[in-house]
Amino acid sequence: MSGIQLMIPPFVACMVLVAMLSYLGLHVIAREVIFVDLSLAQMAALGGLTALLVHVAPDSGTAYLFALLATALGAFVFALTRTSGAKGRVPQEAFIGIVYVVASGAAILVANKVPGGGEAIEKTLTGSILWVTWPTIAKLAVAYAALGVFHYMLRHKFLTISFHPEEAERAGWKIRWWDFWFYLSFGVVITLAVPVAGVLMVFSFLVVPAVVAFLFTRDMRRLAYIAWGSGALASILGLWLSLAGDLPTGPLIVCMYGVVLVGAIALRRAAGATG
Repeated sequence: MSGIQLMIPPFVACMVLVAMLSYLGLHVIAREVIFVDLSLAQMAALGGLTALLVHVAPDSGTAYLFALLATALGAFVFALTRTSGAKGRVPQEAFIGIVYVVASGAAILVANKVPGGGEAIEKTLTGSILWVTWPTIAKLAVAYAALGVFHYMLRHKFLTISFHPEEAERAGWKIRWWDFWFYLSFGVVITLAVPVAGVLMVFSFLVVPAVVAFLFTRDMRRLAYIAWGSGALASILGLWLSLAGDLPTGPLIVCMYGVVLVGAIALRRAAGATG
């Protein structure tokens, strides 16, 4: 198999991930809950390790169910603490951080009792994007398509709560109810993405394209287009340089997201200076 053939599945996987994660990243930036994906990913990892603890086969449907149940618990906590930043004394990001560290500590404790627990934690961080298979990509694409339809059907609720929360409050919406469904769907996306790409790449796919988009516009449609485009560009650069330089794929893709962000900042400043 040639190098280019080897990179085709990772390329397709990256495009599927970018399509979903960069869009959700716009919500994350608007809500100012930057590290929510890390917390949900850690909850999913804790659920998966707990499944191993009770002798469930790894990568089985039951193991994914354990991960999703743990993610649902995280979604419930984040929905419950929604108004803390605006009306309470404690910002929601603090609760997100607490969930992350508690889930991390619990995951380490569980991993200590599970054969191969350390390897499972390492896989959570790094993923296996280079060795992703076509059946895995197909399952990911189908699941993300279904989740995309879900978000499209509820786009008015989700977008209003993310970008114009005061309007949702004036309308008397049950914001915590809708937040629960948002974070639950978000958690499903993260749970499916982390085994493929790892926490570091998922965070990059989620946050960096959204930040790049917000540098240039506030229009929702343009935000989505810029996020998708910048995410695709960074992924392609990372894959190409990995192939050309025989370097680790995942870390190089993450670095290319940083390079694209720096380039976007420079472009934005140059445009501001000329304007």
